[in-house]
Amino acid sequence: MGLFGKKKDSDSTVDQDKGGTSVALSDGSSVTVTATVDCIGDSCPRPQLMTRKAVGSAGAGDVVAVLIDNPTSMEAIPPMCPEIGATHLETLRQDRGWQVLVRKD
Repeated sequence: MGLFGKKKDSDSTVDQDKGGTSVALSDGSSVTVTATVDCIGDSCPRPQLMTRKAVGSAGAGDVVAVLIDNPTSMEAIPPMCPEIGATHLETLRQDRGWQVLVRKD
């Protein structure tokens, strides 16, 4: 049983997008997401750890989307990008939280 009553299967929290999902950025450009990390319902430090793991297994130039509904985790991911060899592209507000887009350097 997880901390808040539900247990997540660790293999299902990182989804490799086989065809790639295109996401529009605020500057008008778009990026193709190659992996999505679902951290909805998770609190610190799990979103940061899952982001680190997903970026570590991504190829150079791959974009990882992190879905978060915890404000503290949303604010913690962009500053940690340089130490994990990634670039924060943008954080997009969604109905259930945020989508943080990170590109592996």
